[in-house]
Amino acid sequence: MVGPDTVRIHDRIEIEQVLIAYCVHLDRMDLASLACLFSENCAVEYGDNPHLRSNGREHLARSLERMWRWTRTSHHLSNVLVEFVDGDTARCTSYVHAWHERADGSTATVFGQYHDILVRQSDCWLIHRRRMVMNGSDAGFTVPIHELNRQPPPAGWTAPDVDGPAPGKPESR
Repeated sequence: MVGPDTVRIHDRIEIEQVLIAYCVHLDRMDLASLACLFSENCAVEYGDNPHLRSNGREHLARSLERMWRWTRTSHHLSNVLVEFVDGDTARCTSYVHAWHERADGSTATVFGQYHDILVRQSDCWLIHRRRMVMNGSDAGFTVPIHELNRQPPPAGWTAPDVDGPAPGKPESR
C-alpha cells in the first residue's frame, strides 16, 4: 500500500520534471512539446508588454516564437519549492538562470523566478498559471520582465563596510 507521503514525493518529482522539461523544450525551441506542459486555458505572464502575456496553450506557443530571435539559449532551473494546495493543485516557486545569444554573438543573461500554479489533469501535472519575475540581469538583457518586489531594509539600517579588504590585511591581487 502506498501512503500519502509517498504520493506527495512522487507528485513533487513529477512537478519538478515538468519545470525542467519546460527549460529543455525552450532551449530546443520545441514549442509544440513545451505547450503540452501547460493546461489548455493557462495564463502566462512574463511582463506587462502584451507580447509577454499569453492566455491558452496555443497562444503561448505562438507567443514564444519570439525566442527564435536568439541563436542559442540555456535555461537552468534550481531552488524548486512546491506547496500543495490540495491533491490536484500545487503552488511552486523555482529559480531560473537563463543565457541567450544573438546572431551577432552578443549575449544576454537574466536571473529570475517562475511563480507557478500547477494542476493535475488526466494524471499529469500541468502549468496552469505562470508569472516570471526578474531578480537581476546583465546589461545585454533588455526584455521588460516583472521585477521581484524585495523587502526594503529597516528604517535607520546602515550597510556594514564588508566589500573592502579585512582590517589589517592587504588587498589581494
